[in-house]
Amino acid sequence: MAIYPRTRTRSPYSGAVRRPALRHFGPNWYATVMGTAIVASAGVALPPHVPGLRDACAVVWVVSALLLAAVLAARAGHWAAHRDQARTHLADPAVAPFYGCLSMALLAVGGSGLVVGRDVIGYRAALALDVVLFTAGTVTGLVAAVAVPYLMIVRHRVEPGTASPVWLLPVVAPMVSAALGPMLVPELPPGQGREALLLGCYAMFGLSLLVTLTMLPLILGRLVHRGPLPLALTPTLFLVLGPLGQSTTAVNALADVAPGAVGGAYASALRAFAVLYGVPVMGFALLWLALSAAMVVRAVRAGMTFSMTWWGFTFPVGTCVTGAAGLARHTGLTAFTWLAVALYVLLVSAWAVAGVRTVRGLLSGALLAAPRRPAQVAAGAA
Repeated sequence: MAIYPRTRTRSPYSGAVRRPALRHFGPNWYATVMGTAIVASAGVALPPHVPGLRDACAVVWVVSALLLAAVLAARAGHWAAHRDQARTHLADPAVAPFYGCLSMALLAVGGSGLVVGRDVIGYRAALALDVVLFTAGTVTGLVAAVAVPYLMIVRHRVEPGTASPVWLLPVVAPMVSAALGPMLVPELPPGQGREALLLGCYAMFGLSLLVTLTMLPLILGRLVHRGPLPLALTPTLFLVLGPLGQSTTAVNALADVAPGAVGGAYASALRAFAVLYGVPVMGFALLWLALSAAMVVRAVRAGMTFSMTWWGFTFPVGTCVTGAAGLARHTGLTAFTWLAVALYVLLVSAWAVAGVRTVRGLLSGALLAAPRRPAQVAAGAA
């Protein structure tokens, strides 16, 4: 995900600094958890059976769970030791949206645990873990979806024409709940509970979708009128794929469990809606993927180097994998099956590169150093 273009607060400590490595450990680090967990869940969702893939995905899920524990501990240490810096993050419109990543990290690990982590810890433990993480992630996501826009309106001072794909992070979190909640619907007894959870997921789907539709024109307008993003922030263009792929995943997952929660007429309508909504949105997602890829190639040629923004290549692409897999399931078209496979290859490649470069950055200390403002790229550059 994105690095922070503005952080000017100096450490108040002198001499021996308390946990100096955590001072600039921001909420963007949850992207490593999200990007790893989606590799596991998307691999299991692929329509074709690939020998050994499920076992590999189980290992990846274990890594994501360990990452979640490590990042949660580091973020707790950040708030305990560097509360001034944490408050500076909340006051920065370039950083505050990343608080939505906490919700998605919790949800991603819980959801992938129920589909593949159960091979490691057992079904009952995986179910209990998912219930806890889904509940915590959903509450956190709903809070972020209100609190971050509130801060942007009341406290942040955002200049016209500066809309960023990062703004989508807090408002897409409820969409992740809408996509992963259906796995828990069959676990509830028939009746009010199932229907309430199903319709609650549709409500979160609508909440996230409508806000996303208001932001996308701002983001596209910023690109058209003010030119490309700074080099280091170019990978954040992939964040737009998140609500597109996740919403397609959500409507297909909800359609799968609708027959056991609502009447037959509604269930049939929701199944049709999954295809009628998902196919056009997947088409737009592929257009945006091509545009974003072209912008990334341009940025690489202009000298873009690795930063935490590269994790933006992982989770959003993973949601398109699960969205395409859902459409393959409901339409029976092999074209969607191959699309899901191709996107998964892209996802795994991006995850491997981002993971290796992140480990190198941690070992060298470069990723824990104070961030610098990324250099602007001339709008007319080739």
